Amino acid sequence: MPRIGYDGTLCYHPSENCPICKAFWMYEPSLIINSAFLVLFSISFITFVVQGTADAKWLGFSLAMAIGCALEVAGYAGRILAQQDMYAETPFLIQIICLTIAPAFLAAGIYLCLSRIVTSVGPKYSRIKPFSYPKIFIPCDIISLVLQAVGGGVASVAIHHSESTKKGDNVMIAGLAFQVATMFVFILIATDFAWRTFRNRKQLPQTTQREGEGRPQISTPFKAFVIALALSTLCIFIRCVFRVAELSQGWRGKLATTQKYFVGLEGAVIVASVLLLNLCHPEYCFNATKRARDGQPSRKICFFLKRRSAVNQGEASDTELTQVTTTPAK
Repeated sequence: MPRIGYDGTLCYHPSENCPICKAFWMYEPSLIINSAFLVLFSISFITFVVQGTADAKWLGFSLAMAIGCALEVAGYAGRILAQQDMYAETPFLIQIICLTIAPAFLAAGIYLCLSRIVTSVGPKYSRIKPFSYPKIFIPCDIISLVLQAVGGGVASVAIHHSESTKKGDNVMIAGLAFQVATMFVFILIATDFAWRTFRNRKQLPQTTQREGEGRPQISTPFKAFVIALALSTLCIFIRCVFRVAELSQGWRGKLATTQKYFVGLEGAVIVASVLLLNLCHPEYCFNATKRARDGQPSRKICFFLKRRSAVNQGEASDTELTQVTTTPAK
C-alpha cells in the first residue's frame, strides 16, 4: 500500500520512513490558500443562488454558475483534507474530479449569455442566429464534460488499484482539449460580433444606447456586463489551456507538482471569473433596459456602480446615469 512507510507504520506526511514519492501530492497543499478559495467560491455559490431566484429568465445561467461553484467548493475541501493527510486517496480524487469538470459548467453559463447579447444589440451583426449559440456550444460543452468525467473515473479506478492512470489521463486531456477548441471558436465568433457591432455603433438600437450629445454610447451597465463576460471567458480559457499542459506532463510533471502554478493558473483565474459575474450579473446589468422602459423603480446596476446625484438642475438623474434609457419616437 502506498501509505505504508518503510518502518511499517501509516504515513500522513513525508518523513524519513514515508517518502514523498509514495504520496499523492508532491507538495503540501496550503491550508490558507485553499481555505481562501473555498470561502470565495462558497460566497459566489450563495450569491448565484440568490441572484437566480430574482429573475427566472436568468435561472439557467445562475444554475450553471452555481453548480460550477459548488464543484469548486468540493474540490478545495478535498485539498484542505489532503493537507492533513497527503497519502489519503479520497481527498486527492475529490479535487481531481471536481476541479477538472467545474469550469465546464461555468463555460455553459457564459454560452447562454451571448445569444441574449446578440438579440439585444442586433442579430444582423452576428454570423449565426442568436438561438444557435446555445444549440452549438452547449452540446460541445456536454461532450467535453462527459469526456472529463469518464477520464476522471477511469483514473480514479486506476489509482485505487495502484495502476497507471495514463488511460484516464488521456481521456481527460481529450475532454479538456475539446473544451479549449470549443472556447477558442466561441471567442473568435464573439470577437467578430463585437467588431462588427463596433463598426456599426452609430446604428445601435436604443436598448443598448445612452442618450446624449454626439454619437450614441453603450450604456454603463450593459458595457460592464459585456466586459465582465469577456474577462471571465478569457480566465476560463487560460485555465483550460493550463490543464491540458499539466495533464500532458503527467501527475509527476513540473506543472502538477508546483503549487504556485495551480494557484495562479487554476484557482485565481477561476475565482476571478465567477466573482466578476457575481458583480455584473445579467439580472442586474442586462435587464436595466427593461426596468427603465417599464418605469420600474431604480435598482443598483452592477454592485460596483455607485449611485450618483445630479450637480446641476439640468444634469441627468441617477436612473439615467446607471440604467439604460429609451426615448419614445415622436
